[in-house]
Amino acid sequence: MRSTAQYLYPQSRLLIFAKAPIPGRCKTRLAGKLGARGAARLQARLTRQTVTTALRAQLAPLQLWCAPSRMHGFFAACRRDYPLTLHRQHGADLGRRMHNALTRALRGSGSAVLIGSDCPALTPDVLNNAFAALRDGADVVLVPALDGGYVLIGVRRSAARLFQGITWGGDRVLTQTRRRLRQLSLTCVELPALADVDTPADLMRMKRSGWML
Repeated sequence: MRSTAQYLYPQSRLLIFAKAPIPGRCKTRLAGKLGARGAARLQARLTRQTVTTALRAQLAPLQLWCAPSRMHGFFAACRRDYPLTLHRQHGADLGRRMHNALTRALRGSGSAVLIGSDCPALTPDVLNNAFAALRDGADVVLVPALDGGYVLIGVRRSAARLFQGITWGGDRVLTQTRRRLRQLSLTCVELPALADVDTPADLMRMKRSGWML
Protein backbone atom coordinates (compact mmCIF):
# COMPACT_ATOMS: atom_id res chain seq x y z
CA MET A 1 0.00 0.00 0.00
CA ARG A 2 1.11 3.55 -0.60
CA SER A 3 1.93 5.88 2.27
CA THR A 4 -1.18 7.30 3.93
CA ALA A 5 0.36 10.75 3.49
CA GLN A 6 -0.53 10.49 -0.20
CA TYR A 7 -4.27 10.28 0.51
CA LEU A 8 -6.64 13.19 1.02
CA TYR A 9 -8.47 11.25 3.76
CA PRO A 10 -5.79 8.95 5.19
CA GLN A 11 -7.84 8.09 8.28
CA SER A 12 -10.78 6.89 6.16
CA ARG A 13 -11.22 3.75 4.08
CA LEU A 14 -12.58 3.10 0.58
CA LEU A 15 -14.16 -0.32 0.07
CA ILE A 16 -15.06 -2.07 -3.18
CA PHE A 17 -17.42 -5.06 -3.15
CA ALA A 18 -16.70 -7.47 -6.00
CA LYS A 19 -17.64 -10.97 -7.07
CA ALA A 20 -15.06 -13.26 -8.60
CA PRO A 21 -15.53 -13.48 -12.38
CA ILE A 22 -16.79 -17.06 -12.35
CA PRO A 23 -18.95 -17.99 -15.37
CA GLY A 24 -22.53 -18.61 -14.31
CA ARG A 25 -22.08 -16.98 -10.89
CA CYS A 26 -21.79 -13.29 -11.76
CA LYS A 27 -23.69 -10.87 -13.99
CA THR A 28 -26.22 -13.63 -14.58
CA ARG A 29 -28.81 -11.26 -16.05
CA LEU A 30 -26.32 -10.45 -18.81
CA ALA A 31 -25.49 -14.06 -19.61
CA GLY A 32 -28.31 -14.31 -22.14
CA LYS A 33 -26.72 -11.54 -24.19
CA LEU A 34 -23.03 -12.08 -23.51
CA GLY A 35 -22.91 -15.75 -22.56
CA ALA A 36 -21.73 -16.90 -19.16
CA ARG A 37 -18.06 -16.43 -20.04
CA GLY A 38 -18.70 -13.05 -21.62
CA ALA A 39 -20.57 -11.91 -18.51
CA ALA A 40 -17.65 -13.07 -16.36
CA ARG A 41 -15.18 -11.18 -18.53
CA LEU A 42 -17.32 -8.07 -18.16
CA GLN A 43 -17.32 -8.55 -14.38
CA ALA A 44 -13.52 -8.64 -14.39
CA ARG A 45 -13.25 -5.55 -16.59
CA LEU A 46 -15.71 -3.58 -14.49
CA THR A 47 -13.89 -4.51 -11.29
CA ARG A 48 -10.53 -3.43 -12.66
CA GLN A 49 -12.04 -0.18 -13.95
CA THR A 50 -13.54 0.50 -10.52
CA VAL A 51 -10.20 -0.16 -8.81
CA THR A 52 -8.44 2.14 -11.26
CA THR A 53 -10.97 4.93 -10.62
CA ALA A 54 -10.65 4.55 -6.86
CA LEU A 55 -6.86 4.67 -6.98
CA ARG A 56 -6.85 7.65 -9.33
CA ALA A 57 -8.92 9.57 -6.79
CA GLN A 58 -6.19 9.13 -4.12
CA LEU A 59 -8.74 9.64 -1.34
CA ALA A 60 -8.20 6.81 1.14
CA PRO A 61 -6.55 3.40 1.51
CA LEU A 62 -8.33 0.90 -0.72
CA GLN A 63 -9.85 -2.41 0.36
CA LEU A 64 -11.22 -4.98 -2.10
CA TRP A 65 -13.92 -7.10 -0.46
CA CYS A 66 -14.19 -10.38 -2.31
CA ALA A 67 -16.87 -13.00 -2.83
CA PRO A 68 -17.02 -15.93 -2.56
CA SER A 69 -13.34 -16.05 -1.55
CA ARG A 70 -10.36 -13.75 -1.69
CA MET A 71 -8.29 -16.75 -2.80
CA HIS A 72 -9.61 -16.65 -6.38
CA GLY A 73 -6.87 -16.06 -8.94
CA PHE A 74 -8.49 -12.86 -10.20
CA PHE A 75 -8.27 -11.28 -6.77
CA ALA A 76 -4.70 -12.47 -6.34
CA ALA A 77 -3.88 -10.71 -9.61
CA CYS A 78 -5.55 -7.52 -8.36
CA ARG A 79 -3.48 -7.67 -5.20
CA ARG A 80 -0.36 -8.04 -7.32
CA ASP A 81 -1.28 -5.27 -9.76
CA TYR A 82 -2.70 -2.61 -7.43
CA PRO A 83 -1.94 -1.10 -4.01
CA LEU A 84 -4.88 -2.55 -2.07
CA THR A 85 -5.74 -5.12 0.55
CA LEU A 86 -8.00 -8.15 0.08
CA HIS A 87 -10.82 -9.11 2.43
CA ARG A 88 -13.52 -11.78 2.28
CA GLN A 89 -17.18 -10.79 2.41
CA HIS A 90 -19.11 -12.69 5.05
CA GLY A 91 -22.75 -12.61 6.06
CA ALA A 92 -26.06 -14.26 5.19
CA ASP A 93 -27.22 -11.48 2.86
CA LEU A 94 -25.89 -8.34 1.21
CA GLY A 95 -26.92 -6.13 4.11
CA ARG A 96 -25.03 -8.19 6.65
CA ARG A 97 -22.00 -8.37 4.38
CA MET A 98 -21.94 -4.59 3.97
CA HIS A 99 -22.46 -3.98 7.69
CA ASN A 100 -19.68 -6.42 8.58
CA ALA A 101 -17.26 -4.86 6.10
CA LEU A 102 -18.00 -1.29 7.17
CA THR A 103 -17.75 -2.19 10.84
CA ARG A 104 -14.32 -3.70 10.30
CA ALA A 105 -13.15 -0.81 8.12
CA LEU A 106 -14.21 1.72 10.75
CA ARG A 107 -11.95 0.21 13.39
CA GLY A 108 -9.35 2.91 13.80
CA SER A 109 -10.73 5.08 10.98
CA GLY A 110 -13.10 8.04 10.97
CA SER A 111 -15.28 7.12 8.00
CA ALA A 112 -15.70 4.53 5.28
CA VAL A 113 -17.20 4.59 1.79
CA LEU A 114 -18.37 1.38 0.13
CA ILE A 115 -19.01 1.00 -3.60
CA GLY A 116 -19.88 -1.85 -5.91
CA SER A 117 -17.89 -2.87 -8.94
CA ASP A 118 -20.56 -2.38 -11.59
CA CYS A 119 -20.97 1.39 -11.92
CA PRO A 120 -18.50 2.81 -14.45
CA ALA A 121 -20.21 6.19 -14.09
CA LEU A 122 -18.57 6.60 -10.68
CA THR A 123 -15.76 9.14 -11.00
CA PRO A 124 -13.06 10.46 -8.67
CA ASP A 125 -15.15 13.62 -8.24
CA VAL A 126 -18.17 11.62 -7.06
CA LEU A 127 -16.01 9.71 -4.60
CA ASN A 128 -14.45 12.93 -3.35
CA ASN A 129 -17.89 14.48 -2.83
CA ALA A 130 -18.92 11.43 -0.78
CA PHE A 131 -15.91 11.66 1.53
CA ALA A 132 -16.38 15.43 1.82
CA ALA A 133 -20.00 14.97 2.93
CA LEU A 134 -18.88 12.70 5.74
CA ARG A 135 -16.07 15.07 6.68
CA ASP A 136 -18.60 17.89 6.90
CA GLY A 137 -20.73 16.00 9.40
CA ALA A 138 -23.22 13.80 7.55
CA ASP A 139 -23.84 10.46 9.25
CA VAL A 140 -24.45 8.77 5.91
CA VAL A 141 -23.89 9.59 2.24
CA LEU A 142 -25.64 7.79 -0.63
CA VAL A 143 -25.38 7.75 -4.39
CA PRO A 144 -28.72 6.38 -5.63
CA ALA A 145 -28.90 3.99 -8.57
CA LEU A 146 -31.40 4.55 -11.34
CA ASP A 147 -32.91 1.12 -10.68
CA GLY A 148 -34.02 2.00 -7.15
CA GLY A 149 -30.98 0.86 -5.21
CA TYR A 150 -27.75 2.67 -4.49
CA VAL A 151 -24.23 2.40 -5.90
CA LEU A 152 -22.40 4.01 -2.96
CA ILE A 153 -22.90 4.25 0.76
CA GLY A 154 -20.59 6.04 3.14
CA VAL A 155 -20.84 6.13 6.92
CA ARG A 156 -19.11 7.51 9.98
CA ARG A 157 -20.48 4.65 12.07
CA SER A 158 -22.11 1.44 10.94
CA ALA A 159 -25.58 0.88 12.40
CA ALA A 160 -26.73 -2.72 11.93
CA ARG A 161 -30.39 -1.68 11.60
CA LEU A 162 -29.55 0.43 8.55
CA PHE A 163 -29.02 -2.81 6.65
CA GLN A 164 -31.79 -4.92 8.15
CA GLY A 165 -35.22 -5.50 6.64
CA ILE A 166 -34.14 -4.29 3.19
CA THR A 167 -35.32 -6.13 0.08
CA TRP A 168 -31.90 -6.45 -1.50
CA GLY A 169 -31.87 -6.70 -5.27
CA GLY A 170 -35.28 -5.08 -5.62
CA ASP A 171 -36.36 -1.63 -6.73
CA ARG A 172 -37.30 -0.49 -3.20
CA VAL A 173 -33.82 -0.62 -1.64
CA LEU A 174 -33.36 3.16 -1.67
CA THR A 175 -36.89 3.87 -0.42
CA GLN A 176 -36.53 1.39 2.42
CA THR A 177 -33.09 2.77 3.30
CA ARG A 178 -34.42 6.32 3.45
CA ARG A 179 -37.17 5.17 5.79
CA ARG A 180 -34.65 3.42 8.01
CA LEU A 181 -32.45 6.53 8.10
CA ARG A 182 -35.42 8.54 9.38
CA GLN A 183 -36.20 5.89 12.00
CA LEU A 184 -32.59 6.00 13.21
CA SER A 185 -32.45 9.82 13.10
CA LEU A 186 -29.34 9.71 10.94
CA THR A 187 -28.49 12.66 8.72
CA CYS A 188 -27.89 11.74 5.09
CA VAL A 189 -26.53 13.51 2.02
CA GLU A 190 -27.71 12.12 -1.32
CA LEU A 191 -25.55 12.80 -4.35
CA PRO A 192 -26.91 12.66 -7.93
CA ALA A 193 -28.13 9.25 -9.08
CA LEU A 194 -26.03 7.09 -11.39
CA ALA A 195 -26.67 4.00 -13.50
CA ASP A 196 -25.06 0.65 -12.85
CA VAL A 197 -24.72 -2.29 -15.22
CA ASP A 198 -26.91 -5.28 -14.37
CA THR A 199 -29.16 -5.88 -17.37
CA PRO A 200 -28.85 -5.80 -21.18
CA ALA A 201 -30.70 -2.46 -21.15
CA ASP A 202 -28.11 -1.07 -18.72
CA LEU A 203 -25.34 -2.29 -20.97
CA MET A 204 -26.83 -0.64 -24.05
CA ARG A 205 -27.40 2.62 -22.17
CA MET A 206 -23.80 2.74 -21.06
CA LYS A 207 -22.53 2.01 -24.54
CA ARG A 208 -24.73 4.78 -25.98
CA SER A 209 -23.29 7.14 -23.36
CA GLY A 210 -19.79 6.41 -24.60
CA TRP A 211 -18.57 4.31 -21.68
CA MET A 212 -15.91 1.86 -22.79
CA LEU A 213 -16.77 -1.45 -21.11
